[in-house]
Amino acid sequence: MEYIDNLPPMDLMRSEKMTFVQLIIPVESAHPAITYLGQLGLLQFRDLNADKSPFQRTFVNQVKRCAEMSRKLRFFKDQIQKAGMLPSPRPASQPDIELEELEIQLAEHEHELIEMNGNSDKLRQSYNELLEFKMVLQKASDFLVSSRSHTTAQETELSENVYSNDNYTDTASLLEQEMQPELSNQSGVRFISGIICKSKVLQFERMLFRATRGNMLFHQGVADEEILDPSSNEMVEKIVFVVFFSGEQARSKILKICEAFGANCYPVPEDMTKRRQITREVVSRLSELETTLDVGLRHRDKALTSIGFHLTKWMNMVRREKAVYDTLNMLNFDVTKKCLVGEGWCPIFAKIKIQEALQRATMDSNSQVGIIFHVMDTVDSPPTYFRTNCFTNAYQEIVDAYGVAKYQEVNPAVYTIVTFPFLFAVMFGDWGHGICLLLGALVLISKESKLSSQKLGSFMEMLFGGRYVLLLMSIFSIYCGLIYNEFFSVPFHIFGGSAYKCRDASCSDAQTVGLIKYSDPYPFGVDPSWRGSRSELPFLNSLKMKMSILLGVVQMNLGIILSYFNARFFNSSLDIKYQFVPQVIFLNSLFGYLSLLVVVKWCTGSQADLYHVMIYMFLSPFEALGENQLFWGQSVLQVILLLLALVAVPWMLFPKPFILKRLHTERFQGGTYGLLGTSELDIYEEPDSARQHHHEEFNFSEVFVHQMIHSIEFVLGAVSNTASYLRLWALSLAHSELSTVFYEKVLLLAWGYDSLVIRLIGLSVFAFATTFILLMMETLSAFLHALRLHWVEFQNKFYHGDGYKFNPFSFASLADDDD
Repeated sequence: MEYIDNLPPMDLMRSEKMTFVQLIIPVESAHPAITYLGQLGLLQFRDLNADKSPFQRTFVNQVKRCAEMSRKLRFFKDQIQKAGMLPSPRPASQPDIELEELEIQLAEHEHELIEMNGNSDKLRQSYNELLEFKMVLQKASDFLVSSRSHTTAQETELSENVYSNDNYTDTASLLEQEMQPELSNQSGVRFISGIICKSKVLQFERMLFRATRGNMLFHQGVADEEILDPSSNEMVEKIVFVVFFSGEQARSKILKICEAFGANCYPVPEDMTKRRQITREVVSRLSELETTLDVGLRHRDKALTSIGFHLTKWMNMVRREKAVYDTLNMLNFDVTKKCLVGEGWCPIFAKIKIQEALQRATMDSNSQVGIIFHVMDTVDSPPTYFRTNCFTNAYQEIVDAYGVAKYQEVNPAVYTIVTFPFLFAVMFGDWGHGICLLLGALVLISKESKLSSQKLGSFMEMLFGGRYVLLLMSIFSIYCGLIYNEFFSVPFHIFGGSAYKCRDASCSDAQTVGLIKYSDPYPFGVDPSWRGSRSELPFLNSLKMKMSILLGVVQMNLGIILSYFNARFFNSSLDIKYQFVPQVIFLNSLFGYLSLLVVVKWCTGSQADLYHVMIYMFLSPFEALGENQLFWGQSVLQVILLLLALVAVPWMLFPKPFILKRLHTERFQGGTYGLLGTSELDIYEEPDSARQHHHEEFNFSEVFVHQMIHSIEFVLGAVSNTASYLRLWALSLAHSELSTVFYEKVLLLAWGYDSLVIRLIGLSVFAFATTFILLMMETLSAFLHALRLHWVEFQNKFYHGDGYKFNPFSFASLADDDD
């Protein structure tokens, strides 16, 4: 045990040692001190103002100012995106400015942009109205000419005058007069012209027909140009209409319906000369507005481009300032109101770095008083912090998804790095599919620097984050595929010839009969001659099922051994004597013995029925084994193991609650003062540890029930968890059979035809099935089952997972949308 204690600690085996510290910071040094600590990112502050609302805190006004600046920056970002531009990914080189100066600049830019947007919207609205008016004049002229039976020559003359006459004259007064509807006609028939969205025209026409009871004539025509909708910023197709009616009452109804449907009505004079003059004026004004709009857009784009160069830097600056003031709001003023007091957790290795950062803040602020940094004692449990890199981080996230490790608890991620991809590969073993996964993982790793700086979708972000998990899963899949001798379900003679050959020349093409063993076993993996034989499925089933049991027993024993190291680290001798020892005895008396029988049967080539041996070990333990005996003394060993398993159950259940009760009575009645621990580790004891300080009344029944639940859970779990590892066999078999079906029933079947089309179709179907079913669905299925085996069957043997993660104040962890 001394040798184990003297081993150097592993970085990931246990979380970093933490210490609780207090900071006393002069007010003038507070802001630079918190800024430097944010850059360092190794101190987690405790909120000393948790009882106060956000509006009652000291620096609430500064937080509001930063939030307002963040709103303006988001407004700038939206405007840049709407303009089809992208903010500069690299901040422009600009001298550092103070927050107050930035606030003034942002206010000026916002006012300028709002004013430009307002002017642009007004000009765009005027432009759209004139454009609609122009199209109404053109289409309505056609309707009016046809209604009056004008000749084709007159229509051509009107079109030529409208489109080709460039000598426009100023006729503003005439247009203003014509803006009032001129709807008189000697015959009493009047008309209203306008324009409406194409999507509303059918309902609009139906409503007009019903309102006028059919006493109207509706003409429509598609507008020559699409109109830009200011609200959606999309081009909308519109329809020009002319409604002929009679009577003032019908006119009133039609105008109200036009208003309800959002149709814009424009006056079209009946006189051809007036229409020509108004059309000229509209075209002239449209030309002027186009020029004005282009100038305004260029000016606006220039302003947005200037903002875009500095937007990233400004957003980072405001985000950091807001985070600094949010952290300052977690600090308290001392009684003199001249210093801020803060408390928090930091790793022990970071104390020197934090002190250096605080000294630098004192020098920068020219403070006469230094910042006080000292360690404090606390009864609170420290946070859990593991130092990970890009390779180990994904495995740590897999473990943390189940639960964050308790402080200084054994970290399952150390073993998950190897066992997780290996168990995945046991279910996914095919070295052809493994090569495909390996290529995908290598592509992600090769583009690591590029993809890490981009915003990815949820699926791609998850895939990129697990690129090193995918790498190891693919490598182990190639390894297990070589053992199974499967390349897209096809066996190969990679490591030499088969150990079997034909009995005579007549069975040269036989695969199922007539084969005999003539040489040593195949050197590595499954002999390719098993493929296609009548005993292929029984042989592979037996192999994979027994292999699954062996792997499960080994991993569960590893979990129980890790519980020993947990108990030893926390100085809990009760957990070692009354949990670890009986658990090891119970598990290995039954399933450890089964694993031993499997190995002995493989080594000796015995034909013993292991099902019969295990069943009658319980039903008739004293009965002779007969032909099922694998080694001398097996019957006696079975009886001893069965008795040990029966003894282990009450050993787990009864001693611990009664010993805890006796220790509690002695501790709080002065019987044994020596048990009052003085070590720092006492405050980090497990909830059911004998050295835990229970100052409240000891509830024996609750402790006993808790221990009984744990004992029953372990006994039943030993059976169910072992059976759960059979999923390794089931999924491996399913993957192999699916691969065989796709290869033989799709690819080979299509290749049997002489038609190139059928072969291409078969190859396409095979590629599609391999990619989407075997490489995607089967990968996800094997991943989830491997996850289940680690979370339930492995980690529940030793892992509590009731801690909380170390969350330091760090600028690097600020999200882009943190406001």
